[in-house]
Amino acid sequence: MVGILMFFAALLLLLFGFPVAFTFGGVSVFFAIIFGLVEVIPFGGTIWEGVREGMSMFSFMPFRLYAIMTNKLLMAIPLFIFMGLILQKSNLAERLLESMGSLFGDIRGGMAISTILVGAMLAASTGVVGASVVAMGIISLPVMLKYNYNKELSTGTICAAGTLGQIVPPSIVLIILGDVFQLPVGDVFKAAFIPGIWLVGLYLIYIFAVSFFRKEVAPPIVLENRGNKIQQINKALIDIVPPLILIILVLGSIFAGIATPTESAAVGCFGAIILSLLYRQFSYGMVKQTALETVKITVMVYTILIGATAFSMVFVYTGGDEIVRDILLQLPGEKYGFIIFSMIAILILGFFIDFIEISYIIVPIILPVAEHIGLNPLWFAILIAMNLQTSFMTPPFGFSLFYLKGVSPPEIKTYHIYRGVVPFITIQIIVLLILAFYPQLFFLSSG
Repeated sequence: MVGILMFFAALLLLLFGFPVAFTFGGVSVFFAIIFGLVEVIPFGGTIWEGVREGMSMFSFMPFRLYAIMTNKLLMAIPLFIFMGLILQKSNLAERLLESMGSLFGDIRGGMAISTILVGAMLAASTGVVGASVVAMGIISLPVMLKYNYNKELSTGTICAAGTLGQIVPPSIVLIILGDVFQLPVGDVFKAAFIPGIWLVGLYLIYIFAVSFFRKEVAPPIVLENRGNKIQQINKALIDIVPPLILIILVLGSIFAGIATPTESAAVGCFGAIILSLLYRQFSYGMVKQTALETVKITVMVYTILIGATAFSMVFVYTGGDEIVRDILLQLPGEKYGFIIFSMIAILILGFFIDFIEISYIIVPIILPVAEHIGLNPLWFAILIAMNLQTSFMTPPFGFSLFYLKGVSPPEIKTYHIYRGVVPFITIQIIVLLILAFYPQLFFLSSG
């Protein structure tokens, strides 16, 4: 039971706001010592012998850390982060939103449609959820409000578009899940692509439908200084085609098997710098600032990974994994009972902890059970990725909701955002259920 107590102790400390990586690392050391004392003292051992027994669990920790640091797959993470930050600082979101808005703004729901399409492109190029939500919240939300768009539809659309970066390749969460499941990341990217397209398509259908039946929620927008239609199209092509080529180069090379994700990420970094030169945003200061931010984010990811590794070692050595396995295998409904329970658990935990911790702490606990009952690991990984995306938007603790609230004008209240995301969460759950029960529609198999 030491491992189970350790798990709940870590969650409790996280709720109190303690840093994630140090919480997992510190809790693992503390409970390893407790386990050593319990094992030694009842049989006449000393406290020092108990401490030594507990700390012996970490004897293989240096080898695990070396394996993490030399993992070529994880090298793709800082490269994709660097690529995304370069594109973000090149004002890619602003250019795409202006161009899409000029093309679709004069139809009902056109600005919301533009936001979803731009969100999909940003997801496939930057993959940074927070940056996408903030950028679109700053740029498109004031325009929607100015032209009397419904507040709930506006905020819900921005949150939904921004979180596409969780499921649309090259998503960081897909790379991490590929590492945890020991799957080729190229295969994970391919498997996630179709569900991502489904999600974008259903978002667009919803916006078309609500704009058609409730004409007051998304009126046409006539933007000022747009020029004639030919000029609009030319400007849109200049703004849209270069990042689209970059997306095709990065994802296409992975899907075609020409390059590994790490190699494609390096190509993406080079392409992002070329785009910044093309858009006249390149400078030494910008590259330096981007490199520093990349290092900070990467260090955060690796520090969490080290803490999660220590936590997992102690959890396994104390027998926590066997207890969890026995409980999960006794659930009613067998395979689908396990899937429903694990999806609900991940969704709830997603309210409180980030996808990195879930991927490196929770997934390794339930993965052996999934393998035991014969679930297709690729299919199960995409289910988890889709679930993690839903948790980003689910009230009251969805991260995207807080990102948007932080940049919203005063007239946008929290309940506007909460109500606005409900239809999009419903769409995500529908896609998740279809993926769970009819995986063949996504060219996947559950077993």
